[in-house]
Amino acid sequence: MGSAEQEPSTSARYLGAAGDAWAAEARAEGRRGTQRIVRAGEEPASALVAERLSLRPGEPVIARRRIMYADDEPCELTDTYYPVSIARGTALAGTAKIRGGAVRLLAELGHVGTWVEEDVTARLPTPDEAATLALSGSEPLLQLVRLTEDAEGHPIQLDVMAMAPGRQRLRYRFRAGDAGG
Repeated sequence: MGSAEQEPSTSARYLGAAGDAWAAEARAEGRRGTQRIVRAGEEPASALVAERLSLRPGEPVIARRRIMYADDEPCELTDTYYPVSIARGTALAGTAKIRGGAVRLLAELGHVGTWVEEDVTARLPTPDEAATLALSGSEPLLQLVRLTEDAEGHPIQLDVMAMAPGRQRLRYRFRAGDAGG
């Protein structure tokens, strides 16, 4: 059916230090993937961000908002959050594209992602999300929340993605029976 070299999920390629994984994924599907960083800097953590990054609501985090495009059509909003102890004063806090990607930079800073937890839900978009992703207000979107932790279980990155479901695909592959060890 598939080889052992296949990635176990669509998300796996985003967890390695391989530069622009979004462009590579789109290229593999015969599309052109681009992204635009629309906001970056320090902001207070929302309840969700605080909970996942083991902070108190309102504590500062470094946040980056990107709009992902497939063939020039917006298909995903990605908000990435980092603890300020990791990202303050680094390229993660700016709007410039990070050479080699954020995962590589995190590794250079001594923060290697080892554990990943993802939650996927469907919900109605906010008015801003619907406008940016060209969705009707009654068309649901997929929300993927991905927490990346280091080997000791310390949170190093949180991604909150709002995806136009007709323009995205999530794939997970794993060996049956591996859940219990």
